[in-house]
Amino acid sequence: MTFTKTTEQDSNYNHLEKMTINELLTNMNNEDKSVPLAVEKAIPQIEILVEHIVTKLKKGGRLFYIGAGTSGRLGILDASECPPTFGVSHDLVIGLIAGGDTAIRKAVEFAEDSTSQGWKDLESYDINSNDVVIGIAASGTTPYVISALEKCNSNNIITGCITCNQNSPLSNVSQYPIEVIVGPEFVTGSSRMKAGTAQKLVLNMISTSTMIKLNKVKGNKMVDMQLSNNKLVDRGIKMLIKELNIDKTEAELLLEQHKNVRSAIQSFKNGN
Repeated sequence: MTFTKTTEQDSNYNHLEKMTINELLTNMNNEDKSVPLAVEKAIPQIEILVEHIVTKLKKGGRLFYIGAGTSGRLGILDASECPPTFGVSHDLVIGLIAGGDTAIRKAVEFAEDSTSQGWKDLESYDINSNDVVIGIAASGTTPYVISALEKCNSNNIITGCITCNQNSPLSNVSQYPIEVIVGPEFVTGSSRMKAGTAQKLVLNMISTSTMIKLNKVKGNKMVDMQLSNNKLVDRGIKMLIKELNIDKTEAELLLEQHKNVRSAIQSFKNGN
């Protein structure tokens, strides 16, 4: 099968500068509506990768995301939200971006073209065969990501990827590729749009389903979340009121004592 970058093909729309603001917004929204359907087609691929992630993390492994530009930023975003949402260590899900932390806010020229730095970045975390590495690249051609996954494969490390082109070089080096084919972007080649949205949806699915299978959710509640602001403290109190059928004052005292919703629930049910 020949490799065609659909993410780089001409937009289905032209003369964008002549459109009204309403036309621009409506047309972008129409394009965005296709993204969840494209993700749906990839669920079997996502499922297989998540099964391997859960197995490795239960044995003490870690999950790494590695990407460049928008893709790298999305990986870092997802990784950074796991500790406050699920109460896990910052070392469990780790996001890496070509160009380092500087590239989170400002593009680092040619960082994505390195064929050695990706593996060096992983090595700095003592990457090993207990871990899983997911390469993220809309194009599926980013050297920084592809070369890192090649080294992972040769070191017996499970690899997956999230890309928006079919049969890409990245898919071909990934043991468990996820391909979400969203087609041409509204602005030709601007993969921060539909492709970025698709990647974000898939990352949500991967991390959330993994954390649920690691017992970081009870019922449908984030009982291990970090109580890092008043909104989350209030949410925790409401969880306790509903779960334990107690009043607000008792819930507040429980949460103040245990600093964690799950611990508060367990203590109450154990009569402590």
